Amino acid sequence: MSKIGNAIYEIHHMETIASRDQWVNLIHPLVKFILTIAYTVTVVSFQKYDIIGLAGMFFYPLAMFILSDLSFTDCGRRLRVVLPLVCIIGVFNPFFDKTPVVIGNIHCTTGILSMITLMMKGVFTVLASYLLIATTSIEKLCYAFRLLHIPKILVTQILLTYRYITVLLEEVNRITQAYSLRAPKQKGVHFKVWGSLSGQLLLRSMDRATVVYESMTLRGYNGEFQYMESKIRWRWQDTVFLLVWLGLIMLFRKIPVILAIGNLCGGLIG
Repeated sequence: MSKIGNAIYEIHHMETIASRDQWVNLIHPLVKFILTIAYTVTVVSFQKYDIIGLAGMFFYPLAMFILSDLSFTDCGRRLRVVLPLVCIIGVFNPFFDKTPVVIGNIHCTTGILSMITLMMKGVFTVLASYLLIATTSIEKLCYAFRLLHIPKILVTQILLTYRYITVLLEEVNRITQAYSLRAPKQKGVHFKVWGSLSGQLLLRSMDRATVVYESMTLRGYNGEFQYMESKIRWRWQDTVFLLVWLGLIMLFRKIPVILAIGNLCGGLIG
């Protein structure tokens, strides 16, 4: 499978995962969006040297992966490009912040601590975003945006951009396959035909995009999501889910869970 075909497959596969009947997928999208924002803000709020306190925030993505029946392996494979880029953010901190510090019996510098903290923050926020996308379809997310009174034109732009990315990739895949069949011994697309192929891609993707939009309007879409109200309703389970997780996030922000568990285990062993 080509890279373009693999990208199309991954998009459709993520939509399939988000549309499952897992009970986490059925939680109101606004609840999951609020939790993702609250978790992200909480993770970012930790001080740059507070590794122990920040490590306890891994409980949220870990629990959500288990509850959602999602695979860490698949997540790592899909985020294999994003996660290294996130980790590069603080890679130069050890060269600028060389103040020595001792943690237990480990000697290091504050630059190393800030580097690890930045990496952890990036990884945790990316995992939280992945969990939101993997358990909530794009239509439900846009419905949650409208409930927050985000402008209709912006929400429509997000929805159609997501939809038209797949349309564009499918057209690129067809054009490149047709070209490779007509030039089987040539690697890639010759630069002399880049202009004509780009024009064909533009015209064909515009035609397909028109068909997609007309199909959406025939199904009742007019920029609002009234048709989702009959499918998605706020239940008491959503309220409990939201309050419990918000309480746990605030609790784990105040209490260094890793240190508390270590002290407890040490006390039991002693």
